[in-house]
Amino acid sequence: MTETMVADALMGSFVIEGGQPLHGRVTAAGNKNGVLPILAACVMTTEPVVLHNVPRIRDVDTMLALIDDLGADVQWIGPNDVRIHAADIRKAELDPELCSQMRASFLLAGPLLVRAGTAIVAPPGGDVIGRRRLDPHIHGFRELGVEVEAGDTYDMRTDGVRGASVFLDEASVMATENIVMAATLAQGETTIGNAACEPHVQDLCRFLGSIGADIEGIESNVLRVRGVERLRGSEWTIGPDHVEVASFIGLAAVTGGDVTIDGVKNEDLISILPTFARLGVRVEGGDGTVRVPPGQALYIEDDIGGHIPKIEDGPWPAFPSDCTSIALTVATQARGTVLLFEKMFENRLFFTDKLVSMGARIILCDPHRAVVTGPTRLRGQRMESPDIRAGMSMLLASLCAEGESTIGAVYQIDKGYERIDERLRSLGARIERVPA
Repeated sequence: MTETMVADALMGSFVIEGGQPLHGRVTAAGNKNGVLPILAACVMTTEPVVLHNVPRIRDVDTMLALIDDLGADVQWIGPNDVRIHAADIRKAELDPELCSQMRASFLLAGPLLVRAGTAIVAPPGGDVIGRRRLDPHIHGFRELGVEVEAGDTYDMRTDGVRGASVFLDEASVMATENIVMAATLAQGETTIGNAACEPHVQDLCRFLGSIGADIEGIESNVLRVRGVERLRGSEWTIGPDHVEVASFIGLAAVTGGDVTIDGVKNEDLISILPTFARLGVRVEGGDGTVRVPPGQALYIEDDIGGHIPKIEDGPWPAFPSDCTSIALTVATQARGTVLLFEKMFENRLFFTDKLVSMGARIILCDPHRAVVTGPTRLRGQRMESPDIRAGMSMLLASLCAEGESTIGAVYQIDKGYERIDERLRSLGARIERVPA
């Protein structure tokens, strides 16, 4: 790719003409947060692994480039199918430039420690949504007998990962995934307390089981992993992305459209659908599908006694943090007032000034809380996407706004949503991708 092509990819824009209800069917893509640790786990076996339903997004491209750079054979064998064969790993130091593009690069630490006995990882990049600690990873690795030196890079070494009792001081998704992967090939049994249990963590654990891991407690916050001597190859299908499903529900709701989403895992929406219901969004569920009927009048449901309701995120099965931005934009189109309480990341809500410039009535109380009163008539605006989920929130706002909107830095959205402009056009949206 030439420097000009790279610049176009990074600085390209979406131009959106709002006011068009979405209609039709769309299929949920593979889970962004689920595929990345599963790709990393492929490094732990010398046998080939074939993965299906892999989303074609920028973060996947970055992870595959990191794995390829380590010496594994990486091939796209279909539109959403990848084959990885890590028969030989020629180094254990990750490319710093690639690490800077994605936080999930740190997920290769656990697999490299059990495969090569060492891992040298540059500080990871990723969305700037607040402080994102690596401490739970480091503390967990040390409990497993890993020596860690943190400087310009994280230099980690072990003469053999040993099973231990690990308690995470926060229910970190990535730390849980890293420790589970390392424990899979450790000597003895590992217990992980306060483990994250999001759908993508469950998917990783089940994938590890398909290649020979021995894991108990999946779906709970206590995982027990009995180390095995080796892992085998496998064929695995990545689960659907429940955050993307929530995004399409929000897109349909704010445009007054009629959208059916296929390929859904209904149990992954356990906390998402009730939260949308509080914003007046009615969703019809079926077996592996959900539909947002047209022409809904969105009303915020007050708490008992007429009190202003609160929507707050938290570790699974609470409402996902990645859906907070979507819920906030939906609230701008619903009659009533609601408090959004983002507990997990102190910069997640800083994009709200973009919606205010479009006409939204939002009071940002502090880095974690915003009060939204709706409905408000939004006007098209020029904006820059600061991160994946804020970018999707701006897309929601732009598609229901009057006039034309331009969203810059759409590479942020491309990191997490596969061909989102093409898929929205298939639903009738007026959206075009414009290079720099």
